[in-house]
Amino acid sequence: MSVEVLDSATIVSFVEDEEAFNVTILNRFAHLDADHDGLLSYAELLKELQSLRVFETHFGIDVKMDPNELAHVYESMFVQFDHDSNGTVDLEEFKSETKRMMLAMANGMGFLPVQMVLEEGSFLKIAAEHESAKLAA
Repeated sequence: MSVEVLDSATIVSFVEDEEAFNVTILNRFAHLDADHDGLLSYAELLKELQSLRVFETHFGIDVKMDPNELAHVYESMFVQFDHDSNGTVDLEEFKSETKRMMLAMANGMGFLPVQMVLEEGSFLKIAAEHESAKLAA
């Protein structure tokens, strides 16, 4: 983990850099695709969703949630990724939904920089590193 300063422009810039964004998406998708069939099952994507721990923490403090409610939330998130409702997520669906989610985060942040604790390898951490590399060049 590291503390980074992000603003909406950093996220938008990363998403709009098609080469950098596509490489990141392809790498994450390949990592999640445990059986290497070119599709993400619910179980494969669930590991990624659970690693975000969005619903299990409140301001960094662990919160005990009803397991049934949590399962319903994860199932709903999977449906967001599964655009064609075939029970799996292909690379294009994963890319499209990840892009939509990142742009929604950027929109919600506004233009003021925000200091955040980011996990190594997270999309936001990669976006911050992408911005730093551009500034250093």
